[in-house]
Amino acid sequence: MLTLGLLINPFAGIGGAVGLKGSDGQGIVEEAFRRGATRRAAERAKVALEILLPVSQQLRFLSCSGDMGQNVLDELGFEYDVIDFQPQQPSTAEDTMAAAGLIAQQRPDVLVFAGGDGTARDICSVIADRIPVLGIPAGVKIHSGVYGISPTASGEVLLRLVQGQLVDIRDAEVRDLDEDAFRQNQVRARQYGEMRVVQSGHFVQSVKQGGTESEELVLADIAAHIIEEMEPGVLYLVGSGKTTQAVLDELHLESTLLGVDAVVDEQVIASDLTESDIWALLQEYREACAVVSVMGGQGHIFGRGNQQFSPRVLNALGKENLRVVTTKTKLVGLEGRPLVMDSGDAELDRRWAGTQTVVTGYHDEVVYPLA
Repeated sequence: MLTLGLLINPFAGIGGAVGLKGSDGQGIVEEAFRRGATRRAAERAKVALEILLPVSQQLRFLSCSGDMGQNVLDELGFEYDVIDFQPQQPSTAEDTMAAAGLIAQQRPDVLVFAGGDGTARDICSVIADRIPVLGIPAGVKIHSGVYGISPTASGEVLLRLVQGQLVDIRDAEVRDLDEDAFRQNQVRARQYGEMRVVQSGHFVQSVKQGGTESEELVLADIAAHIIEEMEPGVLYLVGSGKTTQAVLDELHLESTLLGVDAVVDEQVIASDLTESDIWALLQEYREACAVVSVMGGQGHIFGRGNQQFSPRVLNALGKENLRVVTTKTKLVGLEGRPLVMDSGDAELDRRWAGTQTVVTGYHDEVVYPLA
């Protein structure tokens, strides 16, 4: 019988859909609730753990009380023990670190945690490489290589482990952004350490590639292609990243590097949109198109830093109104791994899976797998 530690950061990802670009800090959590945000970490943890229900008799969990783990395990009916620790209400980063240390003392086979880069950073500061870990992605910005590419993928890795299949354990970086700088359109990521991560195939994501390549000409070509396709009166929702920013740069428009901007008739009509803003615009405009980029090194097109594109937004848009842009360098860097949908709606992800046309230059497109 395997023992899995389980920790959930109940507020991970809470700032994503309301445009806060992160969830770290009590003030951000309070502002997210004020804007109408809802918790999502527990639901994403459940998606991963439900995959283990057929083998529930072969494992037990060691977790924290309440919404840091126990509640989800109760809902799913797993056998578990609770550590002797009572987190604050609401729980804090200090609670995460304290609980991780207590769980690590009991040496579970793997410590599973649901959160984002801040959660990974907190856990790494306590356990480092003492025990294997695996993250269930639930945060806004996930640059660390310790998470599955989706909650389902994390569950599949754990299932293989329980079933006795060969599962690698490799060192992976823990990275985090300066969220204050992030909200000012500045990307400042740094490495905070490494943890030992259970991996299987392409189920665990790579560390997000940051920095700026010398690709100005390629980005200008991509931008020219998208602009040539733009039609009068159509709403264009331009997602985050330098590749998509090149489109607005080519139009000589101000852009939000790490947000979603709305463009109609080659003019920005609204900037740094929340999910609710996008939904309202979709009610106003009969035709709309989303322009999003590929996250370098990971292959995500949704679910990493652009949660404003919620399942209801994507369902309203339709896959046929999606334009994905990236450079061939980034596609080659995926080393054959598919593009990834992690919208938060598994059925939507399944419907959109298959292949995706990707704009890689001026009149230059490729067809690439989408999982």
